[in-house]
Amino acid sequence: MVEKDFEMTKKLAAIGRQFMIPGDIYAFSVIKRGNINATFKVTFKQEEETIETYIFQRINTFVFKSPVEIMENIELVTSFIEKKSIGKPSLKFRHTKDGKNYCYDDESSFWRVMNYIDSVTFDLSDDPYIIASTGEAFGQFVMLLSELDGSKLHETIPDFHNTGKRLDTLFKHEALAPDEVLDECRNELRYIHDVGHKARKLSDKFLKGKLPVRVTHNDTKCNNVLFDKDTKRPLVVIDLDTVMPGMAMYDFGDAVRFIANSCHEDEPDVRKVFFDTSKFRAFCKGYLGQVKGILTKEEIDSLVLATFSITIELAARFLDDYILGDVYFKIDYPGHNLVRTRCQLALAKDIMRKFDELTRIVEESVNM
Repeated sequence: MVEKDFEMTKKLAAIGRQFMIPGDIYAFSVIKRGNINATFKVTFKQEEETIETYIFQRINTFVFKSPVEIMENIELVTSFIEKKSIGKPSLKFRHTKDGKNYCYDDESSFWRVMNYIDSVTFDLSDDPYIIASTGEAFGQFVMLLSELDGSKLHETIPDFHNTGKRLDTLFKHEALAPDEVLDECRNELRYIHDVGHKARKLSDKFLKGKLPVRVTHNDTKCNNVLFDKDTKRPLVVIDLDTVMPGMAMYDFGDAVRFIANSCHEDEPDVRKVFFDTSKFRAFCKGYLGQVKGILTKEEIDSLVLATFSITIELAARFLDDYILGDVYFKIDYPGHNLVRTRCQLALAKDIMRKFDELTRIVEESVNM
């Protein structure tokens, strides 16, 4: 065993003892999925040579400034889901002797431990079955938590989906930016100004208390669903660090913004970018099959607008970061955030062109 593996084994064993895991570490491996937290698959050999596997995570507290509040949210959500999902896989977090679902190591790093669910994930998919199943998983997430008051959760990232505030911040920085920066993005800024009123409509209504407060995931990517290896049926939604009170429509919109994009979100040739209605239809089928009896008519009627709004919101965030000198999003080359902006705006424009068609697809999915 190399020295660094020996030291990590000691570290993980000490964490395991805090979470009262019996036995000794048999093996561990680093799970490279995800760019924020450090994640380990850790196997313990217990009495009578039985093997138990867990997921250990060291939380990036530079990114997540309020980890205790995050874990309080997760405790509330996972315990609620587990009670509703008897006999089905669910996330279960270990607790320490004093009842906490987190601990600190001797270097003051923040750790948590959860059950390991044997499964497969997909970063992206063109398979309508997988797309529909992803929609089903996130719809079921809303359905299972529909009786949990979203206002009980901590808002761990304030104004995360406050589209109006995101746009106002962009426009404030635009006013202070030098001409040589603005010359590269005047067309993009002009379009965002033109559609700003439409894009901020839902978040403004939500802030005024005119839309339901739901428990929202806020990172509804395909790879945050675990699937059965054989049947490819969805098992459980994971990565709950951004669970907060919010709008269900924005979770829907963010999911289809990502999964129905014909390209990666940094495609430099915007002529290749379009919103794939067949993928949208597949996701709608799975999602609305779970939530059409839960969401209000106004929420359902707002799903397409939410898809447009959150796409504009993300474009504004990319463009704001470009104007500020790329201080938030990781970039691979100069102008990367401007490329991302243009890709999202091309997608938003296609959503608007197809708005009536997408609305009909939502209506058809509700009536299925």
